[in-house]
Amino acid sequence: MSVQERKQRERAERERLIVATARELAEQQGWDAVTTRRLAERIEYSQPVLYSHFRGKREIIGAVALEGAAEMATALRAAASVADGPRARVTALARTYLDFAARNPAVYDAMFQLDGGLAFAKEETPQPLKDAFAALLDSLGEVAGDGVHPGRFTEVFWAALHGLATLTRAGRMPPEDTEQRVELLVDRLAVL
Repeated sequence: MSVQERKQRERAERERLIVATARELAEQQGWDAVTTRRLAERIEYSQPVLYSHFRGKREIIGAVALEGAAEMATALRAAASVADGPRARVTALARTYLDFAARNPAVYDAMFQLDGGLAFAKEETPQPLKDAFAALLDSLGEVAGDGVHPGRFTEVFWAALHGLATLTRAGRMPPEDTEQRVELLVDRLAVL
């Protein structure tokens, strides 16, 4: 391994460490607790080293969001792949999405609530975000109904899931009724 390759590998490892530490800190104490000073202390590197990877907190949030989007896409595809039939796939997608949001609140916030400097629904949208949307679209497109644009249907379904996730987490909806909400969403929105 050349010196150049070793330095690139070490840089990538530092970047992964910064993102993992930011994510862990945000999940434990919230995003307000994630500062470059605190991150530098936790990973035992100087703040200038952090700034050599990320220009600031916004870019760190963006990196966490991209990592979360990749994880969500994997989880959604796995759930859809084991479900039997369109109704079961759509229900599995909804449950998996809501479970991901509940288990990873800080990551979910980075993906959809906070400014991570990422473009959504544009040509320059990063691939992990496109993949997460595609993981929904792949299964939802088949249940959109005649004359309904599959992408628009997926956006509406996603918006409903996002609303359920954020309102439940905020205590505006009781979590014990989540399963009934998923069933209602599947029954009313999807043509099965």
